[in-house]
Amino acid sequence: MKMGTLKQILLITDGCSNQGEDPVAVAALAHEQGMTVNVIGILDDTESRETSGLKEVEGIASSGGGMSQLVYKEALPETVQMVTKQAMTHTLQGFVNSELRQILGSKQTMEDLPPEERGEIMEVVEDLGETCDLEVLVLIDTSASMTNKLPMVKEALLDLSISLNARIGQNRFAMFTFPGKKKKVIERIFDWSPQLEGVAQVFPKLTSGGVTPTGPALREAMYQFGKKSLLRGYKRHDFMEEA
Repeated sequence: MKMGTLKQILLITDGCSNQGEDPVAVAALAHEQGMTVNVIGILDDTESRETSGLKEVEGIASSGGGMSQLVYKEALPETVQMVTKQAMTHTLQGFVNSELRQILGSKQTMEDLPPEERGEIMEVVEDLGETCDLEVLVLIDTSASMTNKLPMVKEALLDLSISLNARIGQNRFAMFTFPGKKKKVIERIFDWSPQLEGVAQVFPKLTSGGVTPTGPALREAMYQFGKKSLLRGYKRHDFMEEA
């Protein structure tokens, strides 16, 4: 069983959007285009999980076919790894179910199979999770309220790179922040690369402030997949910072 590259947008934010189009609608469009949108909402120590701004997190992930998680910043590194891997498994299960329906009939899914056969199918899913190619575009909210959370974001992404590099399949990462400078919606701070080691050099240069145009940022992120810079970036272990 062979499938194409899995494409994930990993949105890391701490509040609701306040400028531009509805991010829930944009996430749905991204999912239609073959991308999975995962969202991690970062909470302050005194913040409740019922905060209205963070309720948007679940809506974006749901319409984007991905996973969502609300987390206090200290637990962010473990959460980023968990969400990325769970989303990969979820996407692969959907792919396998689609294959099963073609073979066994329109109403057949893994859940309909006997336990032993279902276990065998899950082994196939696990194998695909290790061998398929994966592209992850990390989209980081750098609005003013994220200032004290960025160090934990850096640690989380370094841990994610180490974890995923143990896979057999090829990994490619890119990183963008929003809002961008000079009225840009997003700004590339890390070009497509198989590893995230260079992120340690990027984060000290990040500045925070401004509004939170989550919808427009997600739309711009969609356009970054498939660009020629992806193949060019895959051949080198560097990062690029736009002026």
